[in-house]
Amino acid sequence: MRGPTPTSRPPVHAGSGSPLGAAHPRQEGPTDLRLVPPALAAWATAAVTLDAPPGWVAGAVALCVALAGLLLLAGRDRAGGAAPLRLLRSPWSKTSVAAVLLCVAAAAASSGLHGADLRRGPIPESARQYDRVTAEVEVISDPRLTRPRIKGNHAAPTAILLDAEVRHVERPDGTMARTRTPVLLIVDARQSRRASPPSGPEAGAGPRPGLGSGPEPGPGAAHEQAGSPWLSLLPSTRLRVTAQVAPALGGGDRIAAVLRVRGSGPPVVVGQPSATQRFAGELRGRLRAATDGLEPDARALLPGLVVGDTSRITPELDEAFRATDLTHILAVSGANFTIVLALLIGPPGRAQRIERRGLAPRLGLPLRATALCGGALTLGFVIVCRPDPSVLRAAACGSIALLAIATGRRRSLIPALATAVLALVLYDPWLARSYGFLLSVLATGALLTLAPRWSAALRGRGVPPRLAEALAAAGAAQAVCAPVVAVLSARVSLVAVPCNLLVEFAVAPATVLGFATLTTAPWAMPVAKALAWCASWPTGWIADIARAGAALPGAGIDWPGSWTGALLLAGAMAALVFVGRRLLRHPWLSGACAVLLLLVTVQPPPLTRVITGWPPPDWRFAMCDVGQGDATVLAAGDGSAVVVDAGPDPILVDRCLRALGVTRVPLVVLTHFHADHVAGLPGVLRGRSVGAIETTGLEEPLDQAEFVHRQAAARRIPVTRAVAGERRRTGGLDWQVLWPPPSPTPGAAPVPGPMPEPEPEGPNDASVTLLVRSAGVTMLMLGDLEPPAQQALLRSPAGTALKAVDVLKVAHHGSAYQDPELIRRAAPRLALISCGADNPYGHPAPSTTAALEAGGAQVLRTDVDGAVTVGGGDDHLLITRD
Repeated sequence: MRGPTPTSRPPVHAGSGSPLGAAHPRQEGPTDLRLVPPALAAWATAAVTLDAPPGWVAGAVALCVALAGLLLLAGRDRAGGAAPLRLLRSPWSKTSVAAVLLCVAAAAASSGLHGADLRRGPIPESARQYDRVTAEVEVISDPRLTRPRIKGNHAAPTAILLDAEVRHVERPDGTMARTRTPVLLIVDARQSRRASPPSGPEAGAGPRPGLGSGPEPGPGAAHEQAGSPWLSLLPSTRLRVTAQVAPALGGGDRIAAVLRVRGSGPPVVVGQPSATQRFAGELRGRLRAATDGLEPDARALLPGLVVGDTSRITPELDEAFRATDLTHILAVSGANFTIVLALLIGPPGRAQRIERRGLAPRLGLPLRATALCGGALTLGFVIVCRPDPSVLRAAACGSIALLAIATGRRRSLIPALATAVLALVLYDPWLARSYGFLLSVLATGALLTLAPRWSAALRGRGVPPRLAEALAAAGAAQAVCAPVVAVLSARVSLVAVPCNLLVEFAVAPATVLGFATLTTAPWAMPVAKALAWCASWPTGWIADIARAGAALPGAGIDWPGSWTGALLLAGAMAALVFVGRRLLRHPWLSGACAVLLLLVTVQPPPLTRVITGWPPPDWRFAMCDVGQGDATVLAAGDGSAVVVDAGPDPILVDRCLRALGVTRVPLVVLTHFHADHVAGLPGVLRGRSVGAIETTGLEEPLDQAEFVHRQAAARRIPVTRAVAGERRRTGGLDWQVLWPPPSPTPGAAPVPGPMPEPEPEGPNDASVTLLVRSAGVTMLMLGDLEPPAQQALLRSPAGTALKAVDVLKVAHHGSAYQDPELIRRAAPRLALISCGADNPYGHPAPSTTAALEAGGAQVLRTDVDGAVTVGGGDDHLLITRD
């Protein structure tokens, strides 16, 4: 019998208690990076060759294949039969270079074919000629509404967008052609709403609820489209449409043309959706039904967390998530999917050390069966969430955890990520130009490489393990993704890391409870509603964090929105990491820096007032800088103020009111219903007690007037109408309504006396006009009155008594349409003009500012001077600029 030799050693895994051994990185050896160069090369090649000429693509493919063949032959001749194994161990061997070249050739071939599909066939030719065609199309995505946008004084019309493929097309000359061309279908949403919904299975889960209940997205017509039959279409449905074909709006898109459908008819369905899509649509519809009774934010967020259904996300909430870099929560992401996988296979952090966690070992499932169940869960995830590129990306990135569980080794994660990138780029080369794909890969790579090292460094300095992991994950993802986000938004968020940390513990329960709601809704709706109610607490917390972070005065800073700006930010982030590592050695200095960052972000009004002098403690009137719009604040004492107009952006007006220390608003006056005066109303109402809303009597535009009434009704705020002659007082503030005159009652006998003023001809001439007095200072607020109404105002009894005022809020953002006599009679000492920087209307007009200055007025404008406050008394005015 032979005993052990003196040089024999116990197996590495002997002390780990696991036959596979512990997966500690020091025991596994260096990370395997051999697949990273081929993946990056394929990614870059696909991005470049999508719109390259076919000849160039074919030449590049042939050259790469030839060079790869020569390298492989040379390596085999030199190294003999064992060459492949030996050469692959060297990161830059001839075999490795050949692998890169072959991946480049494959990516070039795939992207060349995909790009050629967009440039050939009848649809691109018709797009160049703007033909009107009749086509049979197959819907390949969920319908979605465009986001309401404020353009000047109105909200841009909403439209319904659908990604589709043209299968048959009939051209104007009567010829028929078969094709398979991806297009973007744009349907006029306002007209489509008047049609009755389609019947039959094509309706899927029915009209999507939510857009028409609760506080609405904005002043546009988005809520009006909740019942549109176009919004009920499911992917794989075939339609016959008559549309005008136009070229794609920009190069580099995955669509060959845009089909604009106009008319009031419902969609003509010629092919029913597949059974799989009907099943997925039914599940999604049941999930929306289960969330109908929740608070608006939870009702909007929960479907987005679970299946990526963002149809209920309001523009205001979406903007808050963008400002705090939380948009990954609104869409289907690999992180959310990994949370569900973690229930079955255990958390990824544990997967780096031991494979048997989660429900699988408790159910007695062996390791391979666990992986199979995880694969089935992944497939179900893709089906329910739709196999869109973003969903496939999320499934691929989330499935990396499966490999970690199956192997129990951390070093397999980077090769898995590289494999996922390579496979996705070869399958869909358009992902190579997708910012979402780039952000997903960067965030996943940061979590696999930087986060473990940063977490270990933090634990080494006494930070609790759970907190260290959370800090490291949020910081690493933000560090690598911030430059790309800056390119997209031209802004850098200073609250991204703390907001992501604060919502991190709520994402997991919200996602798990949301998936539980999804699975129980088809067979036990009461149970699903109870689970949805439980999920509403963490989802409400997430929404509150996003809104609170976005409302902070120092939530972000402007940054160059270009790749040069991205490089500058990357350098700044590297420097910050370098300095931060040394700051951690000095706890007191680190704490001081954290407090300083907190003060910069929060900017508490008392401290800001001491440092900047704005706002002054005794301000009477304030004009907020809200861009191309109006928002004026009249101080009523003790944190109370009357707000006149709300501007176009809820976030901007909310920040202004926070800076002014306004917590109570006894009255909101909306001079008229143009979007640049009312769209920001949710920002005024957020977190403040509001007594009433007073508006003009002319409710035009109708959709924006309805928006105001819905916002008020959702918060049980009474809405009244302002009429000339009305006088009101609150605190030390009193005002008189000068315009508009009361409308005559239909059928009433004429009242003896002077001829009444004519009815306003439009929303501007119906603007509520106020004469305000506070501590001896008078202010005339003209809304957007045009010259006809200004002249009528001067002829009215109130206008006849009008005399010189201290402050004039110039009508209509200082446009050229002003009545000289009104300016002469008002004779203001200070003229305030609210307008946006570089606005396309030329506001304020040079003739208007010249006339005001000629009358002795000092002219201040928000696009140049920022927010302005006015204080003082009868003898002098105290003017302070932000």
